Amino acid sequence: MPSFQTRLKITGLKPGNRPETVMDTAVESLGSRHHVESHQLELAGGVPQLNLRFLVEPTEYSGENSTARESAAVMRDAVERVALTGSLSVLRRSRGRWAPV
Repeated sequence: MPSFQTRLKITGLKPGNRPETVMDTAVESLGSRHHVESHQLELAGGVPQLNLRFLVEPTEYSGENSTARESAAVMRDAVERVALTGSLSVLRRSRGRWAPV
């Protein structure tokens, strides 16, 4: 199954939300569409970034990429209910490397 990764910068919390709510929301949202293999929080240039790795059902290459981008957008929309977000990127695992889609 094709493996993808989303990277979403988090620039702040919305009032009344705890930091762990951000990751929980991201995992729940993406997990409702795909199997989430792993998730972690990193600092990228001093800015928190959610990294979620997930699998997409195999179809054809461009369709898989479209599905991954759409799912990442749905995840971002869910996270924006609890946090302020920055850039979002979607990467695909290909020949042992992560490449942007």
